[in-house]
Amino acid sequence: MPVESPEGKPVPCTRVKGRVMVMSSVERPLQEVVFLTVAEVAAVMRVSKMTVYRLVHSGELPAIRVGRSFRVPQQAVHEYLKESYVRLESA
Repeated sequence: MPVESPEGKPVPCTRVKGRVMVMSSVERPLQEVVFLTVAEVAAVMRVSKMTVYRLVHSGELPAIRVGRSFRVPQQAVHEYLKESYVRLESA
């Protein structure tokens, strides 16, 4: 089933492990995409490498497989962190 925008137009998307991942409307040329290793993502997010692997395997963080390792687009890490940002209200 194709994904449609509120205006009824088709939206580019892909399926990852049964989840629909909507692609950004501002796709960058592949040669401009910066890929990070799992260790680099873990350092940026200040989590363990295992946490990054869990996010990749669950489909929450998109990644590509290069041989036996994963590479994560830098922009995907920044978008994940922006979406996960929690705003606390002062008492």
